[in-house]
Amino acid sequence: MADGTRSLRGGSPASSPVLGGRGRSVVVAAAGGSTLPGHGFRRVTLTKPTFCHYCTDFIWGLAGYQCEVCNFMSHEKCLKNVKIPCSCIAPSLVRVPVAHCFGSPGHYKKKFCTVCRKSLDSPAFRCEVCELHVHTDCILFACSDCRQCHQDGHQDHDTYHHHWREGNLSSSARCEVCKKTCGSSEVLSGMRCEWCGILAHAACYIVVTPECTFGRLRNMILPPSCVQLFSRNFSKLHCFRISENLQTETDEDDDVEGSTQGSAKDIQISTDSSKQNFSKQTLKIFDGNDAVKRNQFRLISVPRIAKNEEVVEAALRAYYINDDQQEYELQTFTQQALLSDDVINRNNAAEDSNLGSVFRESVPEAWIIRAKPKDEEVIRIYPAWLKVGMAYVSLRVNKDSTTQTVIKEVLPLLGRQTECLQNFKLVEVLMGSKQVQRMILDNHELILNRLKDIRKTSIRQMNQTRFYIVENSKSIVRVNLFVSGLPPQLSPEEYTNILKDELAIKSAVVLEISCFSEAERIYMLVKDTTVNDKPLNAVVIPEVMASKIPQNCCPLLVFVNPKSGGLKGRDLLYSFRKLLNPHQVFELTNGGPLPGLHMFSKVPSFRVLVCGGDGTVGWVLGALEEIRHKLVCAEPSVAILPLGTGNDLGRVLRWGAGYSGEDPYSILVSVDEADDVLMDRWTILLDADEPAEGAMNGMAEPEPPKIVQMNNYCGLGIDAELSLDFHHAREEEPGKFNSRFHNKGVYVKVGLQKISHTRNLHKDIKLQVDQHEVELPSIEGLIFINIPSWGSGADLWGSESDNRFEKPRIDDGLLEVVGVTGVVHMGQVQGGFRSGIRIAQGSYFRVTLLKPIPVQVDGEPWIQAPGQIIISAAGPKVRMLKKSKQKQKKTGSLRETRVDSTSGSEGGR
Repeated sequence: MADGTRSLRGGSPASSPVLGGRGRSVVVAAAGGSTLPGHGFRRVTLTKPTFCHYCTDFIWGLAGYQCEVCNFMSHEKCLKNVKIPCSCIAPSLVRVPVAHCFGSPGHYKKKFCTVCRKSLDSPAFRCEVCELHVHTDCILFACSDCRQCHQDGHQDHDTYHHHWREGNLSSSARCEVCKKTCGSSEVLSGMRCEWCGILAHAACYIVVTPECTFGRLRNMILPPSCVQLFSRNFSKLHCFRISENLQTETDEDDDVEGSTQGSAKDIQISTDSSKQNFSKQTLKIFDGNDAVKRNQFRLISVPRIAKNEEVVEAALRAYYINDDQQEYELQTFTQQALLSDDVINRNNAAEDSNLGSVFRESVPEAWIIRAKPKDEEVIRIYPAWLKVGMAYVSLRVNKDSTTQTVIKEVLPLLGRQTECLQNFKLVEVLMGSKQVQRMILDNHELILNRLKDIRKTSIRQMNQTRFYIVENSKSIVRVNLFVSGLPPQLSPEEYTNILKDELAIKSAVVLEISCFSEAERIYMLVKDTTVNDKPLNAVVIPEVMASKIPQNCCPLLVFVNPKSGGLKGRDLLYSFRKLLNPHQVFELTNGGPLPGLHMFSKVPSFRVLVCGGDGTVGWVLGALEEIRHKLVCAEPSVAILPLGTGNDLGRVLRWGAGYSGEDPYSILVSVDEADDVLMDRWTILLDADEPAEGAMNGMAEPEPPKIVQMNNYCGLGIDAELSLDFHHAREEEPGKFNSRFHNKGVYVKVGLQKISHTRNLHKDIKLQVDQHEVELPSIEGLIFINIPSWGSGADLWGSESDNRFEKPRIDDGLLEVVGVTGVVHMGQVQGGFRSGIRIAQGSYFRVTLLKPIPVQVDGEPWIQAPGQIIISAAGPKVRMLKKSKQKQKKTGSLRETRVDSTSGSEGGR
């Protein structure tokens, strides 16, 4: 080939997702001869109030300029300044292809589609990892430009650039460069980095320093360069451990868009002659064989006098393709011929494409876009992770060009001419919005034939396909699966035998699997396996490369209970995944806290944030105590975002009475500024002397001793009885217990039912404190308190000074023992009119139950059989985070619209 047939694009990528040096954008010739980034602008008549997508100002008058592909609207004066690329060339500008993680469709107010730029009036998708929103029928055309949150062996790097996302900013958002308003609630405008949250105008963001420092939360974010995950066979939902209970996993092209063929984008041709009242014709357009098989089409509306070229151009625009329409043609077929490959693939059919109109005596029902055959063409070869300082090279290929000849010609252009050809391979990458698929091409495969096959399958897929030259290397595959739900307290051999029997595992490796297909097989099999009538659960866990974590970085491990707080937990999951690396956010209903602690086991220093009620906090603290000896950071500090009903521990540590929609970013800043405090934990040994209730003829053995952990308080008698009644009511109708207000109302109701109840608890139990017998007064409830908050913030011990006892603290190694005389007394305590009856203070307690009595520990109630209850200190104190009293520093406007914590979804979740 002549040297003139090759062109070299120099310069290293400056920002994601756009290639090219700073201040430079890839441009494609647009309609009218202007050089705009891929847009095809046409003057249109405005029939309703319209805003410019560049400057966000109102377009006065009756005329504006609209891109015929992506609907970008502009003033005439703004056309020369437009920097945002059109949706048709966006795939070519992606720096590192990363698929999105779409959940279930939902309703999102005041959001705009990234593809067609229209408002999301109907159910739409949003990415759970980045800020991308898209219509259901636009999802196939979305770029695979999600955040790169881990290394997977493809184009890994340690330096991260800003990851810009356009639009969906609040109208008060301000540009970091010019300090002027850059957001709008009327159009898709403004840019935001999805790592550090910096905001800028479309005209200003190109002058921002490309390297991203992760912003104010840099010390809390787990750097993506420190996370490794081999996820070839797993969907993004599996990789980020996102629940699938609201959706069905399907192939990328088999999702909602498959059932909404007829609601596709309506493309209309605007010509001078169309001003006359000619009738229109609506056509179904397929972009290849794959669309025909799936019956997925787009609709275009064209006048009956339209030329062939005009119809082809409209069809290409419907699929967001801005290629020269001369390179394509439309082929017709009937419904009866849909299954005939001879008809579908008749590229050489003898049709006169030069006729004046596509409409003849009989108008076909549907058309297929076909690419005209070529004898040669120019393709781009991307150098993958080869550090050669350039984005791609362009190479002209002909009918004799094979994979091997392409590699041979590309290597000199990359400065690797001395390398052996056998050390490299050519990889075809399909950058789908929901999955990035890679396929290694055979050395003898003809490139032009491969391009022809791709276009025959789908013109859209050709627009989303790249070729990478990759250096051969022997990578070690490690897929970590955390399998939960197994019986507790078995030996390693017993666990191995269970897994071999139930899952047919070929090796003894469970958490670390060295084969992609084996990992996928085990993962799917676990989902359908039960052991001892208990379902197993598998979670994909990334590997944290602790040696790469910066010294001043203390990443935050976030646990969220989505069932707490009236579904606020789900919104917080979404928000924290946006603000942090989503790999450090764990949903507790999907495997519990152990997967997260296992992932962070080698991290030298980290903190924990627990989003849930007091029971959730106790769950995490218990798991932390269980795995502490396996952690490099044996004592991580724990913060609380209270989502439960009582939230007593959250109140004591100044995190508030309950989450009510505060800005998640501000919460993370508060966690970063929080102070470390110590807190006692207590072990409760329950040793029953009699069989449990329901034993046959009283011949059963007594229950074995049981150990539970206590953080807040332990109650016996009326206090536990009310908790038990509430627990039963919630089990009967769990759907109603989704708000803090309703839960408290149920507590009041069950309390009123017990208001006339009398019980001589002091006659049914005996108390021993620090080896000394304590005489109990006449009471109905006995409560051991570790923190100065009980029953949703009440001070049960009271603030009065008493020479008999020390002033209570959460780290003094002592428990306070308080009595209540009944429901009325409890109500007076919660109203602040009285305090409880102070009985004792100590570090070791023995309670003898003479009859079955209700007991509750941190809100978990049950009926305890007669026997002994022993309460003692539970090893080392735990480190908690107490919200700082000092006023938070102003963080500026750059994070003002970082995440719309709860306003984004209106019923979709």
